[in-house]
Amino acid sequence: MRTEAVTLPGSPERPNEDWGAAALPASGAGGVVVVLDGVTPPAGDDGCVHSVPWFTARLGGALTELSASRSDLTLTEILAVAIRRTADAHRDTCDLSHVRTPQATVAMARWDGTAVEHLVLSDAALLLRGADGTVRAVLDDRLDRVPDEVLRSLEATDRLRNREGGFFTAAADPAVAARAVTGTTPRAQVRDLAALTDGATRWVQLFGEGDWADCFEVLAKEGPHGLLRRVRGLEAADAEAGGAHRWKLHDDATAVYAEL
Repeated sequence: MRTEAVTLPGSPERPNEDWGAAALPASGAGGVVVVLDGVTPPAGDDGCVHSVPWFTARLGGALTELSASRSDLTLTEILAVAIRRTADAHRDTCDLSHVRTPQATVAMARWDGTAVEHLVLSDAALLLRGADGTVRAVLDDRLDRVPDEVLRSLEATDRLRNREGGFFTAAADPAVAARAVTGTTPRAQVRDLAALTDGATRWVQLFGEGDWADCFEVLAKEGPHGLLRRVRGLEAADAEAGGAHRWKLHDDATAVYAEL
């Protein structure tokens, strides 16, 4: 297995709220990729004394350790255990019932000699490339279904956060794990894969520079850093043109590539 991971902060003045990792299980067979995008809370109270990077590091660390060591658990079960473990680490000091309690999007994959499992929650993305070069994007599109005018209202967005008919993120409730997009693909049908936060998927979803197959080709040829460098260039050009395609200049961006 060959892996490469790159993350870039959206601003040098703010901590990077993304988190990414790749790991080999103790048996040496197979591997794990995990990417999280911490949800930046609006100004004001979120009921927690901890930062978003603290949360993503805790949750990401738990997801990586459990995925690599507990082959008896499905990725859905692993996400539930990791959420519960992270919540236990701060439930005595924080109000975990607050709708804006620290939370994150998740994209992860785990594989062995026979199968590749995947899980995606919210707007992170997982790309699987087959032996024939076909690229399949695993996406959770529930946030995309929310109208922009709703997302511009904090109160309206809060009413849809981790609610039926809205969208779901990994926060403090382990039950949300059952809402993730999951599946399994035969190992022989996957040549390589990539996990991306929405700061990296801007190349496709915001700027329309190509489709997911084109995006994967950039990753395979130029690596994650090449893709993120391209995104930063597009963001800079967009800002010079008046920023018609953005709501903030740069976002934290993370890409993890794995050749199986």
